[in-house]
Amino acid sequence: MADIRVRFAPSPTGYLHIGGARTALFNYLFARHNGGTFVFRIEDTDTQRSTQEYVDEIMASMKWLGFSWDEGPFFQTQRMDLYRAKVQQLLDEGKAYRCYCTPEELDAKRELAMKEGRKPKYDGACRERTDHPEGVPYVVRFRAPDEGTITFNDLIKGPVTVDVAELDDIIIQRSDGTPTYNFVVVVDDIDMGITHVIRGDDHVNNTPRQILMYQGLGAPVPEFAHVPMILGADKSRLSKRHGATAVMSYEQMGYLPEAIVNYLARLGWSCGDQEIFSMQELIDKFTLEHVGRAAGVFNPEKLLWLNSHYIKTAEGERLVTLLRPHLERLGLNPDVHPERLPAVVEMYRERSKTLAEMASSAAFFFREMPEYDPAAVAKFLTADNRALLESVIRHLEASPSFTGEAVEQAIQAVMAETGLKMGKVAQPVRVAVTGGTVSPGLSEVLVALGRDDTLKRLRVACDLSQQG
Repeated sequence: MADIRVRFAPSPTGYLHIGGARTALFNYLFARHNGGTFVFRIEDTDTQRSTQEYVDEIMASMKWLGFSWDEGPFFQTQRMDLYRAKVQQLLDEGKAYRCYCTPEELDAKRELAMKEGRKPKYDGACRERTDHPEGVPYVVRFRAPDEGTITFNDLIKGPVTVDVAELDDIIIQRSDGTPTYNFVVVVDDIDMGITHVIRGDDHVNNTPRQILMYQGLGAPVPEFAHVPMILGADKSRLSKRHGATAVMSYEQMGYLPEAIVNYLARLGWSCGDQEIFSMQELIDKFTLEHVGRAAGVFNPEKLLWLNSHYIKTAEGERLVTLLRPHLERLGLNPDVHPERLPAVVEMYRERSKTLAEMASSAAFFFREMPEYDPAAVAKFLTADNRALLESVIRHLEASPSFTGEAVEQAIQAVMAETGLKMGKVAQPVRVAVTGGTVSPGLSEVLVALGRDDTLKRLRVACDLSQQG
């Protein structure tokens, strides 16, 4: 097999969304599995809607997901001379022609065709025209064959045949001299030596037209693989109403990139019953033969499950690094108590589905004082519990150390002194130091807070219980 070259070519008219990320992933895996080249191209010819912000965000998304490219990024706006030269080549060879029909004339032709029950396609009025009136605007159209069929073997969908009678003489250069999408894609793919075009099946209708242009430019036609769309739970095309679709919004919500990659790989591709894959396993096992023909249905719960798995199994130091920005988004400064971060990660990794959830649950570790839940205060920081809290303070102050074992011994001593069981002791103490009724093991929490902060919070809670 010749050297495989694939490309991912987003338009910077919006953020990189989940569907685009899966297309990028399939191209990346196909290239890596086959020892090929992964080309990154920015299709920015829509200058009205393309922005640098979107370019930056797409590149950040690719890097976050781990899709390292081998060549690029190439920008179409920097390649206009090449496109103009190729348009001129087709004109010189009689494979394209100037069309002087006005928009009003084209609208009239379209309305007449629809009225007569014909397909509203361009009627070729300018095909044989030899005059070139000066100063009159024109577009350049590609001359499609008059008859025959185009057949290509889609590597996912199977054989596809289209009658050329269904195709227009499509415009390849607008009246302002700018080239059109379908044309520049072909020129770029030829120039970059692309051997396999793997893209969403919303492009499948473009493929026959593009095949004609490959042939018109005297270039080999690449293989095509059109990946089915991703649908929401209601089976409509995935959109914002189904939740977040932009890749980096998942980073902000506390997802790990490997969870997104794993989930997207399994959304349309299968490898037996295996659900969890490392990137290297995906590279080793990915083939287009195992990409399904049916649309994938996006399941947020499945993604959450995968994310929780990766949080449980990630290296602690890495989670510490990743947790920091989520604490900062809550207005907290993790550097006030950096020594608490590793303990927080270990306490919460089994309890958290996202890093944002972990940050929210552990926020009390990085506040001067916890934010008290009024209901928890009313129930547990009562006047009746003041003596209990004073006993806890006394025994923790007297403890020779502040290890987990020492804290547990102090709590046992409080239970012996008060005659109360663990539940009756633990909940008032938990509310006192965390502000709420849910936390990891109490001794773990107290040790992570340290003796000084623990005692400080217990004394404030005593004051609250006195007020109660």
